[in-house]
Amino acid sequence: MGGISRTEEYHGFRFDIGGHRFLTKDRAISQLWKQMLGPDFRRVPRLSRIYYKHKYYDYPLNLLNTLSNLGLGESLLILLSYLKARLRPKSEETTFQQWVSNRFGWRLYHTFFKTYTEKVWGIPCSQIQAEWAVQRIRDLSVTEVIGDALFGNSRAKSLVHEFDYPTLGPGMMWERFQQAIESGGGTVRLGAKVVGMKHTDSRITAAIVRINDREEQIAAEQFISSMPLAQLVQQLDPPAPPEVRRAAQGLKYRDLIVVGLIAHCTDSFPDNWIYVHNPDVQVGRIQNFARWSGAMVPDPGWTSLGMEYFSNEGDTLWSMSDQELIDLAKREIQLLDLAQGTDIVDGLVIRQPKAYPVYDPTYKANLATIQRYLSTFTNLQTVGRNGLHHYNNQDHSMITGILAARNLLGECHDVWSVNTDEAYLEEQVSEQTTLSRPVSALWATRPSMIVTWPIGHVGRATASEARRAQSTKAQ
Repeated sequence: MGGISRTEEYHGFRFDIGGHRFLTKDRAISQLWKQMLGPDFRRVPRLSRIYYKHKYYDYPLNLLNTLSNLGLGESLLILLSYLKARLRPKSEETTFQQWVSNRFGWRLYHTFFKTYTEKVWGIPCSQIQAEWAVQRIRDLSVTEVIGDALFGNSRAKSLVHEFDYPTLGPGMMWERFQQAIESGGGTVRLGAKVVGMKHTDSRITAAIVRINDREEQIAAEQFISSMPLAQLVQQLDPPAPPEVRRAAQGLKYRDLIVVGLIAHCTDSFPDNWIYVHNPDVQVGRIQNFARWSGAMVPDPGWTSLGMEYFSNEGDTLWSMSDQELIDLAKREIQLLDLAQGTDIVDGLVIRQPKAYPVYDPTYKANLATIQRYLSTFTNLQTVGRNGLHHYNNQDHSMITGILAARNLLGECHDVWSVNTDEAYLEEQVSEQTTLSRPVSALWATRPSMIVTWPIGHVGRATASEARRAQSTKAQ
């Protein structure tokens, strides 16, 4: 359960598919999380660092630590570069490179943004669209960093110092949703792959689902999908128009490989995770799951590390055997001097295709073509990160699912607009909420209708049960 934000278990050790912090500005979502997990939803102190040129930088950046690592000369050059960018900014800001260097200066961009970002996305920063920077780095400025370092007063999302997290990892949240659905008489089908979507007269009529070697056709009145848009378009029967299929083929995704290392440790590093900016290693980020929750490991004398490699299906990394990837992760953790006092005894490999939608130069036009065509279907909505090809977080994905459910009840919400204009901040939870009606009130309504979820998990339920399941599947 949970899709990209599930938790994998291996010999009693639990692995997050990347690190999933639970943070939201929306009071309704916050209350829903707490309602589902109660005492198993705990506050976790944040500690993360950047590894760059064999030195560790506090993240959020600490002024004294950063100056000490960079040295006075480099710090002055970065400051001069920043002042130049602020006094004489470039007029064009269409790419990530232009957007960041305009706000931080060219030298700081090269130091703390370029290498890591290109490692994550696999393309030059000059080809990544500025929309991604606006969404992920908004309100993070040099003055914010300095203010936080000196006074601890930053509001920017990437600068918060604690977050919520389920005791047994993020999958625990979605397993609780599954239990709620099933206790209410609903059904959640796991291992059910959608291989076709029948439609006629601007309506989806059925999902074709493969379970093991058997195919089943599930008819329904309403459909909500969180599968990747490219995949959804490919599965339409009759086929979508040629220009829509071409647009779907043009959408790009970045895939993720998590190499889980199990180690007996006497003194593991204290970070929740570390960003690895060093180009000498291929690992991009390292999670220390015992620091997220002690219950993620079966014994306090052990730890589990998640070595994250950003890849594309079919490339050299993706095609390596599990043992080759485990050996690579072992070598790199030693090279980074993060395995001191540890004895790595086992490992596993988790491949997650289509983990991140790519904001390349053509994605916006392709997305608009697909969106126009899908809007012609009167009983189909798409939600979630891949369902909208938008780099949403968990809370935004849940909001899209809830708003889609409310549309089934006669309300009118533009699900595509969620998180397109909002500041990406980890502030105190606002007294106001983007959800005008409490989620509990939504669940209380049970009109007679059938809803299926055409992605991996497929279920048949009343509308009320379907809404709860969709909040889960939006992840």
